[in-house]
Amino acid sequence: MNENDMKYHTSDGSVLTPAQIARLDEIEARLGESEDISEISEAAWVTAVRGKHYKAMVKDTIPTISLDPDVQAWLRAKGPGYQAEVNRILRERMLAEG
Repeated sequence: MNENDMKYHTSDGSVLTPAQIARLDEIEARLGESEDISEISEAAWVTAVRGKHYKAMVKDTIPTISLDPDVQAWLRAKGPGYQAEVNRILRERMLAEG
């Protein structure tokens, strides 16, 4: 086992190729050049919104989902696009749970 085998590993335990290890070494070498980037003040984060510009590459459709009638009525009352609202609500909950 060489030094790179210990330095980098994947969450699923798969082995990195020499090309992948070389690419990671290149990226790591550039990290030392980041001193030119100024820190962001706490005030700049006050209005930050997580996931605001997230756009899934591919969406998958769930054939059926059972919802209570009052939940369905509440969602449909929001008007056209209530399916996107369901996705937004679920994403918000997912991010909150970490």
